[in-house]
Amino acid sequence: MKLLLATHNRHKIKEIKDALKHSNLKILSLDDFPDMPEVIEDGETLEQNSFKKAKEIFEHSGITTLADDTGLEVDYLNGEPGVYSARWAGEGCTFADNNRKMLKKLEGVPYDKRIAKFKCVITLYAKNVLKISVGELKGHIIEESKGTDGFGYDPIFVPEGYNITLAEMSIEDKNKISHRGLAVKKMAEIIMEMKKAD
Repeated sequence: MKLLLATHNRHKIKEIKDALKHSNLKILSLDDFPDMPEVIEDGETLEQNSFKKAKEIFEHSGITTLADDTGLEVDYLNGEPGVYSARWAGEGCTFADNNRKMLKKLEGVPYDKRIAKFKCVITLYAKNVLKISVGELKGHIIEESKGTDGFGYDPIFVPEGYNITLAEMSIEDKNKISHRGLAVKKMAEIIMEMKKAD
């Protein structure tokens, strides 16, 4: 069975491939399809964007498609940046730009009010197939970037129960607890059940 990951993000591709390494799936990504049209992510929720990406990429490729949308929701900022997490500091911004904006917005805010959570919504879409899994990871935003692994907001996010950031963890340790790791694990179980049923 082929599975197409609706992303060019090499970090996401590696995380998802690692989680599905025992599935015997041939895993492809948008890098394998240079002519694939870009999906405009204009949904108001992570769920809408994840569904839209999976459906449109499947309709163009004919291959079972897995798409995710992930956001960071900060309590003090009323759930921002949420669905805009990737481009919060403006079109074409870098991960570092987004992190700088976050640290500036939370300047002077005490640690106990810097509560945040990552949320990942994954959609698996094919003909007569629609499966959704969700993973969440709670934690806090710290006052400065730490660590060089990971991506996105990982260097400024400390998960609950830990005293290091996601960017200071190995990818194996991160995948065990991360929002995407949890959502992928649930989706991997769904895919295995589907393969058994075939």
